[in-house]
Amino acid sequence: MNMKNKKIKFLKSLKWKITALFLLLLFFLSIIYLYISVSTAEKYFQETSQKLNIELAKHISKETKCFIDGKVNDKVLKNVFHNVMIINPSIEVYLLDTTGTILTYFAQDKKIKLKKIPLEPVNKFISDNGKNFILGQDPRNKDREKAFSAAKVFENQKFMGYIYVILGGEEYDNATELVFGSYILRLGVRSMIITFLAAIIISIIAIRFIMRNLNKILTATQDFKNGDLSSRIKINNEDELGMLATSFNEMAEKIVQNIAEIKTMDNLRRDLVANVSHDLRTPLATIQGYVETLMIKSSSLTDNERNKHLQTILDSTERLKKLVEELFELSKLEAKEKVPKPEPFSIAELVQDIKQKNDIIATKKNINLSVNFDRDLPFVYADISMMERVFQNLLDNALKFTSENGNISIQLKKKTDFVEIKISDSGRGIASGDLQNIFDRYHREKRIEQNLNKGLGLGLAIVKKMLEVHNLEIYVKSKIGEGTSFTFNVPIYKKEKEVVSEIYSA
Repeated sequence: MNMKNKKIKFLKSLKWKITALFLLLLFFLSIIYLYISVSTAEKYFQETSQKLNIELAKHISKETKCFIDGKVNDKVLKNVFHNVMIINPSIEVYLLDTTGTILTYFAQDKKIKLKKIPLEPVNKFISDNGKNFILGQDPRNKDREKAFSAAKVFENQKFMGYIYVILGGEEYDNATELVFGSYILRLGVRSMIITFLAAIIISIIAIRFIMRNLNKILTATQDFKNGDLSSRIKINNEDELGMLATSFNEMAEKIVQNIAEIKTMDNLRRDLVANVSHDLRTPLATIQGYVETLMIKSSSLTDNERNKHLQTILDSTERLKKLVEELFELSKLEAKEKVPKPEPFSIAELVQDIKQKNDIIATKKNINLSVNFDRDLPFVYADISMMERVFQNLLDNALKFTSENGNISIQLKKKTDFVEIKISDSGRGIASGDLQNIFDRYHREKRIEQNLNKGLGLGLAIVKKMLEVHNLEIYVKSKIGEGTSFTFNVPIYKKEKEVVSEIYSA
């Protein structure tokens, strides 16, 4: 049973299919080759015969008085035709009138099937003096054409008809078939043996070469399937197999990259759950503690203490509400459920409004909040609500980490196609090792510092996502003790909306 399965597997293998196809193709090519060879040989023999006997009909016409007083000299002609055929038994001689009708002839068994011969090939042969190989109608076989010799016949310079000589008569056909039968048999056997031997040798070499590369591809794919993610196909050819190998390698790299991203996302998800649980637990514990205090000591608390406890509960509730809202917003951005709705607006007016909203907080901390922009600043093209959120989050971040008597500045500069926006603070700065991670949600080092200032760790992650959905990037520079600056560009609104849309679809 095992041997039978192996045999079936071999017959279904690509190696066997290619071999069978190759041998079948060569078999048909061999038959075509034999047919062409035999056909060419036969044509060659006929052409050679015509060239050797080109003057035969003309010689008979000159040496024989074919007509006497307009009548066929039948007795003389039959005698001449007989003598000619004794010398060369393979020919048949016919006398035609001017229309091609057979007047008399001499042929073996005296049987003909046609009474009239088409004169077009006859006249063509005579006109070019037999220089070109021309076939004429065989009177004894209406479905076959043969090599011939022809000449015009005159009596007293009057055109009377034609001498028409078939150079391969029925006797010639019989002899030829006998010889050719043996010849074709020998030629066919030899050719088939040589062809198949050559086919087997060539197919073994070709298939071995092809299968060598295919085996490399198969081995690499099997290894990759079995868990060896480093498995790659080493083929440097530029043919189809090389393209297949390149495609597999690129696919494998993409899969490995996706697996790494999935692992990273899984780790981030775990960190997110842990961090969110921590941030949810803290305000919930605070709310629970103060509510219990109010319930237990309600009668002994003064109005001032009761209001203080209620304010703490309200602050914790607000903090919890903000965390939930930010998580919900970030999840929608990451799932690409929230898409920007760009429109033209004045970036200068938006920044002034945001400054006014934050002036009270800045004043409480004795922080100088300033805005600088060019007076001819053009409109920009973006989602105004998202841009407002980006500014607010960056400003919240600056207010958290800027100490009293510090400075926060918002600068707007017109560039060729963009307005450059730069938000700088004089805070304590960020360590260079943490700069590349500050936009990650719940970055651990950043989170420790933020917790001291009641930060939630999601503000900058939301900023980056909102700019990403606009196809914009944000850059950060910071130095410990000198402060931090965030920079990004917003495209200028142009009347040609197509030009602006290209910026977002790029």
